[in-house]
Amino acid sequence: MEHELQKKYGLSTAIAMVIGIVIGSGVFFKAEKVLVATGGDLQLGILAWFLGGLVMILCGYNFALLATQHEKVGGIVDYAEVMVGHKYGYFMAWFMQMIYYPAFTGVLAWVSARYFCVLVGWDIVGGQCMMLAGFVLVAVYCLNALSPKLAGRFQVSTTVIKLIPLFMMAIVGTIYGAKNGILVENFTTVVTTDVSEHPLFTAVVGTSFAYEGWICATSINAELKDAKKNLPKALVIGTLFVAMTYILYYIGLAGAVENQVMMDGGETGAKLAFSAVFSEVGGTLLFLVVTISAIGTLNGLMMACVRGMYAIAARDEGPFPHYFKKLDSESNMPYNSATVGLLLAMLWLVYFYGANLTAPWFGKFSFDSSELPCISLYSMYIPIFVMQMKKGVNFGTFNRYVAPILGICACLFMVLAAIVSLGEAIIYYLIIYVVIMVFGVACKNLGHKKA
Repeated sequence: MEHELQKKYGLSTAIAMVIGIVIGSGVFFKAEKVLVATGGDLQLGILAWFLGGLVMILCGYNFALLATQHEKVGGIVDYAEVMVGHKYGYFMAWFMQMIYYPAFTGVLAWVSARYFCVLVGWDIVGGQCMMLAGFVLVAVYCLNALSPKLAGRFQVSTTVIKLIPLFMMAIVGTIYGAKNGILVENFTTVVTTDVSEHPLFTAVVGTSFAYEGWICATSINAELKDAKKNLPKALVIGTLFVAMTYILYYIGLAGAVENQVMMDGGETGAKLAFSAVFSEVGGTLLFLVVTISAIGTLNGLMMACVRGMYAIAARDEGPFPHYFKKLDSESNMPYNSATVGLLLAMLWLVYFYGANLTAPWFGKFSFDSSELPCISLYSMYIPIFVMQMKKGVNFGTFNRYVAPILGICACLFMVLAAIVSLGEAIIYYLIIYVVIMVFGVACKNLGHKKA
């Protein structure tokens, strides 16, 4: 069996993975939350999208710097290991595989199904939607497990496709709203002042899911041609492009329909906006593209999810490394790692349903798995940025000190926003987080072959 991944992806795939994972669901899914959180205050909502994008860009820039220096297996795991230490690298790898990747993948499976259900008029939390979510999850897994190269091409294709409705709404929606006065009305009118105590923080936490996922692109660094040049380019170009696209889309959306209509529309709000600007038929067709784009996002996350256990085993760490670092001789795919990734994603999909889409199954341990894992990841970036200042001797003054300090401030801002807006939910999430991480430490040497 082979034990080394082949260089099979180029710069276009890396950029498409950054853009494709981030764009595709969150901007549609969370636009409603931002509107509701701010009471329809458009200017405050734009500020929230700007701040969320700024955090992503600052962190992405720092990891782009690290990517020019280090290349192994697992991207973010490499940087944690080299900058902070061997144990922290394992800690990061375990978190990404057990919580971050599968939690996001599970949520995206539901989001992909949700948009299709909106199109056909099914209940977005009903049996049809959840069965469809399970089917899409398995289908995307099969695509990645059986043909990783085809999955890469699918990622590029869906990235191009998903930009169509975003830019059409950004351009046409803004013009449409400027002509009929809706855009001015939405900019100058606040729908309601009955909002949470800290609306900006709540909105920024909502954008965290929409902006998250870019770090998953670092998971293919071992399979990326000329990774030390191409991965930094992908991170910088991708994050800047995403932030610009989101803000323009949000403004265009405000030109389509009144904020009150969007807020009242709930899950159908985006479809109502597209139909208002592009007619019922055109809006439906564009919303179908939105559905495809969500599947593209799911594909990008699955590309990272199926490689998680391999990233751990390739370092001869974690449970049964000899088992999880095996690669198929034909597809060059770590099937054993991929299977665990699928099972974990299914488990987190079940959790998301029980915690957020029905009467809570888990009591106070019910939290939004589309938000808190990414907030905790920002907190885990901080030690990496601190050590970047200590070890970044090859960087200039700005890249060694100013950039990581700005990254630390960005991460602390996201943590503060989560604490202020989510309150005690964070405590119960942290309990689950600690249990999973302690379990990871306990099985760190399980099944290792003695020398």
